[in-house]
Amino acid sequence: MRIGIIGGSGLYKIEGVEIIKEIEINTPFGKPSDNYIYAKYKNFEIFFLSRHSREHSIPPHKINFRANIYGFKLLNVERIIGVSAVGGITKKPGEIVITSDFIDFSKRVNTFYDGKKVIHIDVSEPFCPILRNCLIESSKKLNIDVHSFGVYVQTEGPRLETPSEIKMFRMMGADVVGMTLVSEAILSRELEICYAGINVVTNYAAGIEGKKLTTKEVIENMNKNLYKVQSIILNAFDFIPVERNCPCSKALEDTNM
Repeated sequence: MRIGIIGGSGLYKIEGVEIIKEIEINTPFGKPSDNYIYAKYKNFEIFFLSRHSREHSIPPHKINFRANIYGFKLLNVERIIGVSAVGGITKKPGEIVITSDFIDFSKRVNTFYDGKKVIHIDVSEPFCPILRNCLIESSKKLNIDVHSFGVYVQTEGPRLETPSEIKMFRMMGADVVGMTLVSEAILSRELEICYAGINVVTNYAAGIEGKKLTTKEVIENMNKNLYKVQSIILNAFDFIPVERNCPCSKALEDTNM
């Protein structure tokens, strides 16, 4: 079973995970953010990708999301777990959210089908229900508290949001805010790859505490919860069925006009 993980570089430095090699890939959509780190854990093959590159040199609005996800397809990865740091709207710093829905306020071309072929992908269930449940069950087994439901609102970045924007998002039902997860989820669905997101709330969103937001706070809170996230992901592998019977595996059926 091949599983992809997108996140920060610290994610592949996990005890029990054997790093095998780096894989450089070119896709029809350009180069991904970084080389894929190929590793093994028990009977699982894992492919890690640093979303912003290992030097964290690629801002959210310049990430080549299509190349990143297509690279996993070329590696025959059928399931991807995206790890993100998010701002809390209804959730508190330090809490972990397994996202269940999203709102997209970015301006990106989040599709592989922007040419002659028109595809209307269904996102009634935006994240793979089975992969989500595996993460939830894993957290229960480990006695790690998570929010099993949460709405992620994606903004363009790289700037952070204004207090008025956050107030609007809260009225819309958003629980956390970030700049990357939605693009990955949509593109994965278009390639019939299962995708689920696990998010660490690293700070309150703008206007909630009435103080300046800093990247230092984000990094510190992410590092504090990194071990929990790593544990949930690795333990979740044991819950993943070999055969895929989820809607993601047949996402392209009846989508062409």
